[in-house]
Amino acid sequence: MQLFASATTVVQAASGEAEKLPILPHFGELIFGLIAIAILYVIVQKKVVPNLEKAYADRTAAIEGGMHKAEEAQAQAQAALEQYQAQLVEARSEAARIREDAKAQGAQIIAEMREHAVSEASRITETAHKQIEAERQQAVVSLRSEVGRLSTDLASRIVGESLHEETRQKGIVDRFLAELEAGEIQPEKVGEDA
Repeated sequence: MQLFASATTVVQAASGEAEKLPILPHFGELIFGLIAIAILYVIVQKKVVPNLEKAYADRTAAIEGGMHKAEEAQAQAQAALEQYQAQLVEARSEAARIREDAKAQGAQIIAEMREHAVSEASRITETAHKQIEAERQQAVVSLRSEVGRLSTDLASRIVGESLHEETRQKGIVDRFLAELEAGEIQPEKVGEDA
C-alpha cells in the first residue's frame, strides 16, 4: 500500500508543475523556430535538392546509357551470330563442293589409271606377241637348218655319197620342207620310201 501512496504523490506533484508550463511556446521561440526552418528549407532547396536531382539525372542517364549500350551490344551480338551462321552455311556448302570436286577428280584419276593400265597391258601384250613371233621365226629358221643338216646327214648315209655341198643341200632341204608343209609328203611315208 505504501507503494500506492507514493505513486499518488508523484502524480500530484506532476500536475502542479503542469500548471506552471504552458502548452504553447513563447512567441519569440516560435518566431526563431520558423526562421530556422525557413533558412533550413532555403538551404535544402538551393544546395541539397539540385545535387540530389543532378545525382538522380546522372543515375538515370547512366542507367539509360547502360541499357542503350546493352541493346547495342545485343544487336551487335545478334549481327555477329547471324554473320557466323551465314559463314557456317557458306563453309558447309564450300566443304560439300570440295568433297564433290574431290570425288569427281578421284573418279577421273581412277578412269585415267584404268585407261593407262589397259593401254599398258595392250602394249605389253603386243610386245610379247611380237617377241614370241620373232622367237618362233628364229626357232623355225634354226629348226629348218637343223632338220636340213640332219636330213642331209641321213640322206648321205643312205645314198652313200656326200650331200654336203651347200647349194645342193639347201635346194634339197628347201624342196623337202616345202613339200612337207604343202602336205604332199606325209611324215610317216618318208620313212617307208627310204
